[in-house]
Amino acid sequence: MEGREDRGPRPLGNGDAPGRRSPPRAAPEAFAGRKYAVEEVNRALVAVAGRPRTVLDVGCGIGLNGAAVKRTGARVTGIEIAPGSLARAGAALDEVLAADITSDSAVREALGDRRFDLLLFADVLEHTADPLAVLRRFLPHLEEDGHVIVSLPNVAAWPVRLGLLAGRFDYEPSGILDDTHLRFFTRASAVRLIERAGLEVLRVEQNPMLVRAAKGLILRGLGAGDDPGDLASSLPYKAYHALVRPLEDVVADRAPGLLAFQHVIVARKPPRPRRMRLTVGMLTMDEEESVGAMIGEIRKAAPDAEILCVDSSTRDRTPEIAAGLGARVLRQVPPRGHGPAMELLMYSAAARSDLLIYLDCDFTYPAENIPVIRRLIEEEGADVVNCARTRTRPAAMPVPNYIANRAFAAMTHAMHGIPTSDVHSGMRAYRCSVIRAFDFDGEGDALPIDTLLFPAKCGYRVVEMPIEYNERVGTSKLRKLAGTVWTMIRLLRALPVGARLGDRYERR
Repeated sequence: MEGREDRGPRPLGNGDAPGRRSPPRAAPEAFAGRKYAVEEVNRALVAVAGRPRTVLDVGCGIGLNGAAVKRTGARVTGIEIAPGSLARAGAALDEVLAADITSDSAVREALGDRRFDLLLFADVLEHTADPLAVLRRFLPHLEEDGHVIVSLPNVAAWPVRLGLLAGRFDYEPSGILDDTHLRFFTRASAVRLIERAGLEVLRVEQNPMLVRAAKGLILRGLGAGDDPGDLASSLPYKAYHALVRPLEDVVADRAPGLLAFQHVIVARKPPRPRRMRLTVGMLTMDEEESVGAMIGEIRKAAPDAEILCVDSSTRDRTPEIAAGLGARVLRQVPPRGHGPAMELLMYSAAARSDLLIYLDCDFTYPAENIPVIRRLIEEEGADVVNCARTRTRPAAMPVPNYIANRAFAAMTHAMHGIPTSDVHSGMRAYRCSVIRAFDFDGEGDALPIDTLLFPAKCGYRVVEMPIEYNERVGTSKLRKLAGTVWTMIRLLRALPVGARLGDRYERR
């Protein structure tokens, strides 16, 4: 955890010497020398967890991080061995297993053949004699394309460097130089550790070491209670996170090797070519005249696909027709708009499929593209396929719409470094593990901005391919003014996400 700088002497489950047990809780006046002075959620780690289906929290402590991820809808299993933490973690998580994470047989016995979307290692590996072996031990329990998030303290943080300049490298009861840390990491060596385990590193985030450098003074000023969660529940702490922490993040991002307290690394099991369970999705709203024929075209292009319709129809039989033709229909009535409907579509598909391809129900996007798009992800390893309509102006698109779309694409390139020509395409494909890696907020319009930029800026491979754009069947539901406003809002809100230049964005 971000506050698990105070992880005390622990049993073998966190790599410490056999038989060691957490010390008894000290009185408040003994704060300066005791363990577990502060327990808090690892903010950077939780922020990048996304919306996984299943999570294994390795060395879960009292379950703060796992509980935060659980609130996204995930089922969270913890592994812990410290007796004092097991009961509290059991109350916070769905399940807690008592197992020694440094033992192959103990892990196999605890987990069997179970696999998870996400493995969390929140300030655990530095307490083990062989962090690489611990990391590799759990990878057989990771789903295909599954993600791993590792948080490690930064031994190159500026207070440690200043101490070395003064000739000091003194172990402490907590912090980066915690006296139970067996291994120390810089940003570069932390990344090397993950890569040596055979994982693909996608992004590296950080928790800052600015205000935290004065932690001791702050805690003495506030007074340290018996409960290590006291600080995190205090008003000053909440005010710090609301008002100061965002500014700290901006500053620390400029020089994370120096200004980070912890490096939080997001990695994944590298994708391999394979046939994937496919969902083809559509947003439908009073599409009676086209939905039957559209489902027929999808069946021709992808006979094995599940067809999913998120339907907001209020005036015709669109949902009945779709269901009668074998589609899975989720109703969103009264209509809440494009963003919430798309959010429901994406996460519903990601809950039970490996691959989502969505398109509009009005024949503007040819379903015959589906096999080509599918091959790009299944065989060529793309994570997202963006089907671009606007490399040149299609005859079916009015000139004002074309100009607006190209202007939005130009702004995206200038602001984010992503060389797209179409940020609002209504036909895309997503590896579902990528959808689950983010917590997309569908409120408002223009959600395709986020669902394109977030993966493109966070290390995923995005392929853009040109497609035809045909005459619409039926009437447009596009809200032009709201869409324009929300496009600008989302372009601005995406600025802090990931890295500016999308070096894995490929135009074909």
